[in-house]
Amino acid sequence: MNQDQIISELYKLSLKAYQNDEVPIACVIVKNKKIVSKAYNLREKHKNPLYHAEVLAINKLCKKINNWRLDEYEMYVTLKPCKMCMEIIKESRIKKVYYILDSINEQNKKVRLKKINLNSEKFKSIITSFFKEKR
Repeated sequence: MNQDQIISELYKLSLKAYQNDEVPIACVIVKNKKIVSKAYNLREKHKNPLYHAEVLAINKLCKKINNWRLDEYEMYVTLKPCKMCMEIIKESRIKKVYYILDSINEQNKKVRLKKINLNSEKFKSIITSFFKEKR
């Protein structure tokens, strides 16, 4: 499968999203020039802010291969991934992301983070123990 075919698939998925009254953003994940997962936004249908195309495509692929490590895969998406999606892409270890359009809208810059000041040793201890046992 060449890049033109991948772009064509993205367009078809975007049209499907549009026809279903979703923001027309689509995503495909590719390995060895084959599409192995694809999705489009479903936030309106499911009334859930997590249902971005990238997240859905990653989720489908993880279930399909029974693994969250996607370092052998590349992603193609119609719009530059938002911050949430980029963090999920990084966590899944996808090696490369290709996008067509730049994002023009960053939502909700009013979220504030505040650290809780308490003795955090028991939380630190459990995380440290976990990784010591794994490595």
